Amino acid sequence: MDLLPNSAPLATKLRNTLVQYHSIADSEWRLAEKNRNATVWRKPSDEFSGYLYKAQGVVEDVTNRIVDHIRPGPYRLDWDSLMTTMDIMETFEENCCVMRYTTAGQLWNIIAPREFVDFSYTTSYEDGLLTCGISLDYGEVRPNFVRGFNHPCGWFCVPLKDYPSHSLLTGYIQTELRGMLPQSAVDTAMSSTLANFYSDLKKALKT
Repeated sequence: MDLLPNSAPLATKLRNTLVQYHSIADSEWRLAEKNRNATVWRKPSDEFSGYLYKAQGVVEDVTNRIVDHIRPGPYRLDWDSLMTTMDIMETFEENCCVMRYTTAGQLWNIIAPREFVDFSYTTSYEDGLLTCGISLDYGEVRPNFVRGFNHPCGWFCVPLKDYPSHSLLTGYIQTELRGMLPQSAVDTAMSSTLANFYSDLKKALKT
């Protein structure tokens, strides 16, 4: 189990990594899933043996309100059906924290509930915001959970130039679920989970 890292250099490195993902050429991505709310692509991850996923869709709301629903805080647990618990373990300055959260079982519980401990950082990006995170080996693993690991991931949210009350939300996710799992099950779950994330988020913002 690691000690908590120094938050400032980790936040800077994390932001730079996400900006790098955001500049990957379209030709490198392969379509994984598409519905009326979002499009999901994927490419082999440079961090582990799975995929880096890119999800994108337009959300009818202002950037700050959308990001408030995504980043660690009181909103996320209310609407995200995959997240079952969330606790802020440590808080740093400049919109940084360490959170522990658990996720529900998926695919008829082929994928059992998981626990994650993530460093989270929210910062400005262009005219909008970037909220990003990475898992830490920190804190005791609770019984009945497999500890998963999020490699650098995050959400860019920027207002549409011609429709500032709408935002373009682009996410980059690469989650190592760990445990004994068929990779095909993980890939199926990731694509559909990301597409559903947008529909759940849109419903929450309308309430």
